[in-house]
Amino acid sequence: MRKLRATALIPIVLATALTSAALAEPARYLLDAPRSQVGFTYYFGTGSDDGTMPLASADLVIDLDNLSASQIDVAVDASGARTGFFLATQALRGAQVLDTARHPLIRFRSERVRAGGTRVDIEGSCTIRGVTRPGQLTAQLFQQPGNLDAPGRDLSLLLTGAVNRSEFGADGFAGQVGDRVDLRILARISRQ
Repeated sequence: MRKLRATALIPIVLATALTSAALAEPARYLLDAPRSQVGFTYYFGTGSDDGTMPLASADLVIDLDNLSASQIDVAVDASGARTGFFLATQALRGAQVLDTARHPLIRFRSERVRAGGTRVDIEGSCTIRGVTRPGQLTAQLFQQPGNLDAPGRDLSLLLTGAVNRSEFGADGFAGQVGDRVDLRILARISRQ
């Protein structure tokens, strides 16, 4: 996954800068799947490797005036997971880790959204391999460049967090690969 450059995204100044009446209530946002992606980092020995998965769907209701009223339901296509190594990709998709033949999707659903300053913490449930556990993601919203004439219309939603794969039964190759997997979900979204 390409590294995000701070200069490539323009942060949204929440609540005070967005005064449009159209933003005074929750709005549904549509996912631009081809421009969106999940990145992850897994660790082995003294090294790490990055991989990607495509976003399958996102049901997003965002209230820019009251972020705690927002709702997020994101599904990731685990069967499309890729790493830098062919054998690692096969192992990741296989029955000992993600078991994508039986569980092709990974899902995160928000249950509570807490906003403070420019940081938004999202508590919810994460489902991997058919196992659901509590999870937490941190979110940041950015106005997409080139759309400054319509604040809040075209956004980039960056979600970051981590999971311990053993909590979901994805514990294959534990002697070679660490338990923690760091996540970066970049969703390009547009107000419906």
